[in-house]
Amino acid sequence: MDTQAEPQPDTEEAAPKPHPWQDLPAEQFRLLRLAPLPTDRTTGARPLRFVQAGRVERHSSEQSLLRLSIDLPGQRVRQEQNALEVWVDHRSQEVRFGADKGLQIEPANRGIGRYLMAQGIIWARQRWSHYQVEGGALAVKDVVNEEARLRRDHFLRVHGFDVDYQDLLQLKANYSAASVSALKGEWNGDKVQVIELLDAAAMLQQADQSLREQDVKLAKLEQRVNQFKREDSSLRFTIACLVTFAVFQAGLLIWIATH
Repeated sequence: MDTQAEPQPDTEEAAPKPHPWQDLPAEQFRLLRLAPLPTDRTTGARPLRFVQAGRVERHSSEQSLLRLSIDLPGQRVRQEQNALEVWVDHRSQEVRFGADKGLQIEPANRGIGRYLMAQGIIWARQRWSHYQVEGGALAVKDVVNEEARLRRDHFLRVHGFDVDYQDLLQLKANYSAASVSALKGEWNGDKVQVIELLDAAAMLQQADQSLREQDVKLAKLEQRVNQFKREDSSLRFTIACLVTFAVFQAGLLIWIATH
């Protein structure tokens, strides 16, 4: 009689292995200039800023990936923020832009989202313009008010996506596109400007020259201030002597008159 116990199946399913391309660090970098804009009532002040755009891509016979990211100097953001991934499936000839949670950008309303999406579209159109675009549902929780919904729909439509609502209340919506060739890789160059390496060096050189000129002007102003201080001290001494002499003369006249 066989008394050996039969092996029991594992009750816990094996955790799926992460994709080897998941969370790739950027390998190429560019400097972006965010133009100063008027203060927005929703997002607040929008001063001049410089940010770093990162880029990395991978290719295989089955898939391709482009990952774009934005780094803010002196500021940390969550992992899911300021990143756009474009996945290409060569087996099904489909391209997927972004994650299901949508594109989360910080700082908002500065043109960064359109820049990232435009770069992803340009990359895909150069290689696989005949591929289909994987559409999806738009999350309702991401729309906090009517203005945010209109801004989201405008963002998608300006890049060539179709936004279709399934109900009269405009709560359930889907986005789609016929093919990659139907998408538009454009962004607002007045808001986001790419600064090349030589241009960045020229800007630094100009800033250094301006600082040197300001130092020369400050030195001249300090010399004038010191000169005015010396003249002021001389005037004060002269006035003090005149006051003393006037008091002495008055006292002398009073002594002569009384004696």
